Amino acid sequence: MKIALFATCIVDAMYPEVAIATTRILERLGHTVTFPERQACCGQMHINSGKFHDAYPVVRNHVVAFEDADWDYAVAPSGSCVASLGHQHPMIARYNDDESLAGRAADIADRTYELCHFLTDVCGISDAAKELGSYFPHTVAYHPSCHGMRILRLGDRQRDLLSSVEGLELLEIQNESECCGFGGTFAVKNPAISAAMLGDKTEAIVSTNAEVCAGGDVSCLMHIGGGLSRTRRLIPAESNAPAAVHLARILASTKDEPLAVPAEGATVTGGALR
Repeated sequence: MKIALFATCIVDAMYPEVAIATTRILERLGHTVTFPERQACCGQMHINSGKFHDAYPVVRNHVVAFEDADWDYAVAPSGSCVASLGHQHPMIARYNDDESLAGRAADIADRTYELCHFLTDVCGISDAAKELGSYFPHTVAYHPSCHGMRILRLGDRQRDLLSSVEGLELLEIQNESECCGFGGTFAVKNPAISAAMLGDKTEAIVSTNAEVCAGGDVSCLMHIGGGLSRTRRLIPAESNAPAAVHLARILASTKDEPLAVPAEGATVTGGALR
């Protein structure tokens, strides 16, 4: 199949290694991956801030960018941005009296999948070790991000794929369904509440004694990784706080090209994990 990579702006700008890992997984399955070059932000930040008029040209740009490319499905390593396409884009078009754009946006959203959703429901992947060659001999605590759970209804798709990786031991985070406190602009507008929520989340993650905290959204992992990094700096007794790693990098890891995790953990930034 022809797959259009919807990289998302934060992956493209800050965590390109996640886009590379996503591409490697899809190509490993025999798909042809293209990158619609005009793509930019999906507009979620504008929309969540109530900037419906400002979001309109951003939504229109996304629709045109993907309409200009030839693809069967679009895949993104982000439940949050994929959720925005279906949950928000048609609404923004209609708010700005553009019914044509609303229909076009809905068509693109219907063919756009979060990575694990695509692997399980379209490709029929159920065993990452056997079907993807995934190998990651580490303990992993899994954080399910809010949009994936509550809007996309991903259920256990991400968890099940992680648990099928060879060598990986999946650990449960206490109250794992609770938000990490990021919420995009929520963390900026409500920093004290966000920090308190992050404190609860990092405490729960550290208590698992996992080597890695994995999830499907780099925005949440950026937030969590920052909290874990501060934990290591400020609380020497917790210097073994885990690294925050996007699940695409774990699924792309193989015995021939393994993803290494530093002994004392690291954040999800490029270069820290090779």
